[in-house]
Amino acid sequence: MVGTGTRQPLFLSPRGTEELGPGKMSAPSTSTPPLVCWSCQDWPKGPHFCASCGKIQQLPRGIDHFLFFGFARRLHLDEKEIERRFHELSWKLHPDNFVKATESERALSLEQSSQLNDAYRTLREPVARIEYLLALEGMRKEGEQKQQAPPELLEEVFELNESLDELREAKSLGADLGELRGRLEAAEKGFQEKLAEVDAQLDRAAGEWDSALDANAAESTRRALLAKMNELLNRRSYIRNLVRNVAHELAH
Repeated sequence: MVGTGTRQPLFLSPRGTEELGPGKMSAPSTSTPPLVCWSCQDWPKGPHFCASCGKIQQLPRGIDHFLFFGFARRLHLDEKEIERRFHELSWKLHPDNFVKATESERALSLEQSSQLNDAYRTLREPVARIEYLLALEGMRKEGEQKQQAPPELLEEVFELNESLDELREAKSLGADLGELRGRLEAAEKGFQEKLAEVDAQLDRAAGEWDSALDANAAESTRRALLAKMNELLNRRSYIRNLVRNVAHELAH
């Protein structure tokens, strides 16, 4: 906590801000965040702007999308609140507000505006939010999707692939596709229902994760929930690809 009265200036290493003498600091570089506001030397008290002088600040290295928006790593987030914070930050960080600012401030504005858009695209979608959390927790690499059929679906997947092969052959021969199309449309509907079931399971698991955070649950409990969500995401990815393949064949 900063005391009242006369305050001695704090000086940081050249990697953060340059030492310019008592009461003055240069704008921050984009490599190492300062411990105090580069402009007024007060504590910034927020990730984006100094609460005292309003100057834009360099974000702590590695700040994630949740912290960027001021959220804990929860999975059930209020969509209206995400929208509100996005529009508020969009306005505050917009480069037009920094036309007369220093070069460093303009660079920070561009950098944070770009990260804001990335964070918004991720957090506004429930499934993308879960994937991102798993990546942060070291459970999932970006874009990683295991393409292995769930054991209980093996027979249905086998029959589906046979029907798809028959449809392709019938197309090449110019044969009647009516019966095959009906069979595949029914299969597509069935897998769509399974996809909805997985989404419901993911939503329940997300709620369990939030409850575990609120209860400060043991690490083993949290890791088990992360593993459960990772398995559900892999199942969801596989079923979604099946639905896409059927829809593609039916459309051509």
